Amino acid sequence: MSTTATNPVLDLRVGDLVEVRSEEEILRTLDAEGTLDSLPFMPEMLQFCGKRFRVMKRAEKVCDSIDWGKAQRRMRNAVHLEELRCNGAAHGGCKAGCLIHWKEAWLKRVDDRSNGSMLVEGAQSARAPEVEGNAACCTRETLMQATRRENNPDGEEVFSCQATEMHRATSPLPWWKLGQYARDVRSGNASVGRVTRSLLIALFNKFQKANAILAPRLTLIHEAKTYPFLDPKLRGETPPAPRLNLQPGDLVEVKSKEEIFETLNEHDKTNGLRFDTELLKYCGRRGRVSYLVDRIINEKTGTMLPIKKDSVIIEGFYCTGDYHRVCPRGVYSWWRESWLRKVESAGEAGSPERPV
Repeated sequence: MSTTATNPVLDLRVGDLVEVRSEEEILRTLDAEGTLDSLPFMPEMLQFCGKRFRVMKRAEKVCDSIDWGKAQRRMRNAVHLEELRCNGAAHGGCKAGCLIHWKEAWLKRVDDRSNGSMLVEGAQSARAPEVEGNAACCTRETLMQATRRENNPDGEEVFSCQATEMHRATSPLPWWKLGQYARDVRSGNASVGRVTRSLLIALFNKFQKANAILAPRLTLIHEAKTYPFLDPKLRGETPPAPRLNLQPGDLVEVKSKEEIFETLNEHDKTNGLRFDTELLKYCGRRGRVSYLVDRIINEKTGTMLPIKKDSVIIEGFYCTGDYHRVCPRGVYSWWRESWLRKVESAGEAGSPERPV
């Protein structure tokens, strides 16, 4: 069971400048499992010690990717920093590219109002907190060992990371708890208008789901589908499509939604990959292929899941949470080649839509 250190609350907001504490300071905050408040400090994070970054988002909440369809979950005293993502180096080469969660105890506030960008030295930032009673219980070796659990009954290697331990590090956050929306605005994660729109969409979608169950024979809005509405044209298995054989650096354009609907079956999937509504905003936009996805860690089981069919990540294209109560987790969007067209010209890639 994770031990909790005396955790300073920096009350960081979007745009604040921070410095990641030294390795020695951070290790003193961790328990024998390499965690603080049950959130692992992963070996991939060590490279950022001593460096300075801007707060990208407060990590106030996360969508539950372990039990899909459940309520969001509440994270406390944590932030995301300037697109710092896990490269999977200590986790079998996982290609999920998750945004890293940083506990405020692992950071120091930096005052950059002057050109000197001085550290704010005070009771909250001058000294790293320590796990009570055992300040030296974690080492670099501990962090490496904590990335693996015992193999499962089938002999498969089982990994542990921030994503697999998210349930332990968070608590349920029902949609009706209004304080979460005030925190979204106060932290700078989202504007009042964006939060209001997201909440109204969530309420409408709950109405749609209830209608589908309780009154399936009544006149339904768009067949009780959730917003934004998808219109898949296929039934059953997706027929094979010509391969683009995309490689990192290739310039691609996302097809129109009408073209993509032609590739989706009744479950909104193409070759087993669901087209999430958050991807619609990128239709018609151009971007560079960042890398190919060939493996990811199954967040529920911790086992490595091989990806055998075409799937790519496009630079800067990720979930902005517009239809998920402005979740700040920024999960990368996966793209089937069937949803893309390769751009052969040397024109510049269009800038992807960013969170506001």
